[in-house]
Amino acid sequence: MEALSYLENVESNARTYAQTFQRLFVSGKGMRIKDASGQEFLDCLSNAGTLALGHNPPEVRDAVMTFLAGDHLQQALDLATPAKHAFVQELFSTLPANMRETSKILFCGPSGSDAVEAAIKLARHYTRRSPLMAFHGGYHGMTAGALSAMGKLSPKTGDGLIAQGTHFLPFPYRFRCPFGTDGEHTDQLSIDYIRTVLSDPEGGVAKPAAVIVEVVQGEGGCIPASANWLRALREITLEQEILLIVDEVQTGLGRTGSTFAIEHAGIVPDILVLSKAIGGGYPLAVVVYAEHLDTWGPGMHAGTFRGNQVAMVAGAATMRQIRKDNLVANAARMGERLENGLQDIAQRFSFIGDIRGRGLMIGVEITQPTTTQRAGQADGALAHAIKLKCFDNGLMMETGGRHGAVLRFLPPLTITEGEVDMVLDRFEQSLGKIVETCPYAARETV
Repeated sequence: MEALSYLENVESNARTYAQTFQRLFVSGKGMRIKDASGQEFLDCLSNAGTLALGHNPPEVRDAVMTFLAGDHLQQALDLATPAKHAFVQELFSTLPANMRETSKILFCGPSGSDAVEAAIKLARHYTRRSPLMAFHGGYHGMTAGALSAMGKLSPKTGDGLIAQGTHFLPFPYRFRCPFGTDGEHTDQLSIDYIRTVLSDPEGGVAKPAAVIVEVVQGEGGCIPASANWLRALREITLEQEILLIVDEVQTGLGRTGSTFAIEHAGIVPDILVLSKAIGGGYPLAVVVYAEHLDTWGPGMHAGTFRGNQVAMVAGAATMRQIRKDNLVANAARMGERLENGLQDIAQRFSFIGDIRGRGLMIGVEITQPTTTQRAGQADGALAHAIKLKCFDNGLMMETGGRHGAVLRFLPPLTITEGEVDMVLDRFEQSLGKIVETCPYAARETV
């Protein structure tokens, strides 16, 4: 395959998905994609959660083609345009009611990393404080500033990118409680720890400009924070006059079964970071924040491609379609069906240690066997083998979490009952083949 071998030869070793899924992909429709040989795959990767409507949704394609047929500006910096007006109106109409009338929006560079950097910059400018608080397992992008808030060490070790001025806090990861308990009291232990760190005058931790958090940790392994924990965190930040940044780059626009993941807890952050799905498959990122924070002057944050009009057209069309087809509710229903099916499968494969998530953002953690009530050791090697076997069997997903041991399901919001059942069938078939070919896995099967 000339095109595939050429790309493998010239592309950087930093590429990720292409090294795992070594095929030439030629077409996609809905949640199905095909390679050059004609093999079809069910896509539970969705471009890392970007494709809320799946591949090539006709409503988005038609809106983009109509726009391109006219003499419209395609890039406009931060100039006012009809496309921007329509996009902002659509986005603000989807925001929780208590945010719509009191928020400002910043268009920054086109990636989630850019938006995270802008959010941190805004928090530091407003508070005149530099430190940041983030969470173990958190992921906020791969640029230098965003990496400073990432809990995962491997992307920054050895590159001089270990966080300076960032204090990492324990996320309420119940399956692997950071406090060594069985998980029942993890939420309260985490909140008590955070409160102690912020109130101890001799704790050695300076008051931060902001706390940045994901409602559901994505790359960290699809770990959801409970509504009670989020409300308690918001209460602490308000008491301490610390800004709360919520990173909804991956969860925003229906992924978790609500339009925004913050709605599960009813909290209002000071700063909300959005990207991925809001561009309808095109690069776009924004920061939505409380209007009283809007204290910086013209030009204090900018980006050449912040005015991508095609992305705004696609994003507006995507938001309209999500609302029209009630896809947020569909994500909740299909997510429940998928999670229940995975729980059933887990009864037959004891190397499945935990299943968790929210809506259509579900993680399956693969573990080594244990004879105790404690969670078994994360098994990234077996998770990787399962991922490859699923791919051979026409099911595409990615791994994440500690040691890469979590299989992550992020199908489009348009997924149907029949497609959920196909995903479950292919997944269970793949697990069965792993048991047949991998002696280590076979010993664990119940």
